[in-house]
Amino acid sequence: MIGHALLRVSGPGALAGWDRPIAAGFAIGSLCFFIGPFPGVVQLVGAGADGAIFFAGSIFFTLAALLELRQTTLRRGARFGRDATWWSAAIQFLGTLLFNLDTYDAMQSGFDVQQEDRLIWTPDLIGSAFFLISGALAYRVAARGGRRDRSWRMAAVNLAGCVLFGVSAIASYIVPASGSILDLAAANWGTALGAACFFAGAVMLWPTPASAPKEVLP
Repeated sequence: MIGHALLRVSGPGALAGWDRPIAAGFAIGSLCFFIGPFPGVVQLVGAGADGAIFFAGSIFFTLAALLELRQTTLRRGARFGRDATWWSAAIQFLGTLLFNLDTYDAMQSGFDVQQEDRLIWTPDLIGSAFFLISGALAYRVAARGGRRDRSWRMAAVNLAGCVLFGVSAIASYIVPASGSILDLAAANWGTALGAACFFAGAVMLWPTPASAPKEVLP
């Protein structure tokens, strides 16, 4: 979805075939990441179920990112690995894999503080950094020439989500001396607001009969 601001296919049939499942995957994943950290959810469903919500969201992110990477590769096969569109999609996909890893580990129990920082916080931080790089690549190309079209708006809202995920990742560091999270409120709200931005981007990606976006070449 982040790199999708750079890759706009040229007809309603193609949009229906690609953009809808990609948008749906990111929308469902975003809802999971919005619900998971919301105040009172963990108390209502329990830590195990709350962790499963995050893990499910990461899986939907990965499936959608894989479809986007495949679409980008097929449409730009002659330029595989050599333009910002492909790199944005590929880096985003790697970020989702790291989210799979940290959300899966977060469902486990019995970790000490050092293990939680290594197995959960570290892949979360790196995955968020990958999202930020992917979002910056997409925004740079979408904003080229002073454009303020649909692709630019999608890139901007997704970049905001990437920044918020990064803030959340930093804030969720567990301080070894105290065994507590650095800033629990910032971690939760950063995740929820970042997910809201990604959901907005997914809604913007969903094709409508009235819009047939043009492809933007980097």
